[in-house]
Amino acid sequence: MKPFKAHTVVISLVGVLTLGTVFFRIVEGWSWLDSYFFTVVTVSTVGYGSLVPATALGKIGTTVFIFVGLGVFAVAIQQFALYHMRKREEHTEWLIGRLGHTAGDRPAAANEDDQPGADQNGKSSSSRS
Repeated sequence: MKPFKAHTVVISLVGVLTLGTVFFRIVEGWSWLDSYFFTVVTVSTVGYGSLVPATALGKIGTTVFIFVGLGVFAVAIQQFALYHMRKREEHTEWLIGRLGHTAGDRPAAANEDDQPGADQNGKSSSSRS
């Protein structure tokens, strides 16, 4: 999936939250704070249930809002995760380059199992003098 630009994701998320807040303020007659709270709780799928649309238009609008808002919210979370995964990958590549290791000369893992009868250095205990 092609990554979206950060400002596109942020503007979309803010737009959905703003439209949802205005919609519930007008249709349900809730305060701005209650409308905003219901919008965030609905889009984030938390759903406390303390506010419930009472009008038919509010219920229909909420169902449309859930599909649209959840889609935007999911894309925002996905893009946030993609950004952090990319940064971690870049940092790992930087560390590998800085330490001089390649895939072929990677040191053994610290928790790698030893062969039976071997001491800490991997030598057989029967060959000690």
